[in-house]
Amino acid sequence: MRTVTGIFLALAIGAATGLGLTAASVGRGTGAGVLHIGPWLATPKAGTTDADPYARAVTARLGTLPLALADGLALTAEADEDGRTLDGRCTYRIAGAMPPARFWTLGVVGRDYQPAAPAGIRQAFTSYEVLRQGDLPIDILVAGTARPGNWLPTGGTEQIRLILRLYDTPIATTISSSTALPAITRVGCP
Repeated sequence: MRTVTGIFLALAIGAATGLGLTAASVGRGTGAGVLHIGPWLATPKAGTTDADPYARAVTARLGTLPLALADGLALTAEADEDGRTLDGRCTYRIAGAMPPARFWTLGVVGRDYQPAAPAGIRQAFTSYEVLRQGDLPIDILVAGTARPGNWLPTGGTEQIRLILRLYDTPIATTISSSTALPAITRVGCP
């Protein structure tokens, strides 16, 4: 009897450990094959048949539809250039080089990947709407309160993410850690 109880206890511990580690990796990450480019994270294979099981599980959990390589590439950022978690109560400047793409969008979302700003307020910029300033391809302020120029509201949400989607871009298949992306700099925090 002790042997049977020991076997069931070992199976229960193994199952709990395996399920717990899987839930942790799916809950926090984007699967294997994540490419770090400064504060930006890219999963180029997420929308392909080569996507790993964890990336597929994350996609299913979030209910998102990843871009296929032929369509483009999505990049996310949860931290600024100094590694500090993005806080919707602070002000950030997203400025600098933008990879070549036919069209791009930059949006602010909360932890649940839902838009951070309330309905009826700008939730993203597109490459056609952004105002160009000087020689910078983009210069956008992300803040909880209104700012002049290119302003993306955060709704005051504590933890935010930035999502940069590049459509019809040649870097989808050639992206590397040396790819030039816009910098995310904290301007101020209350």
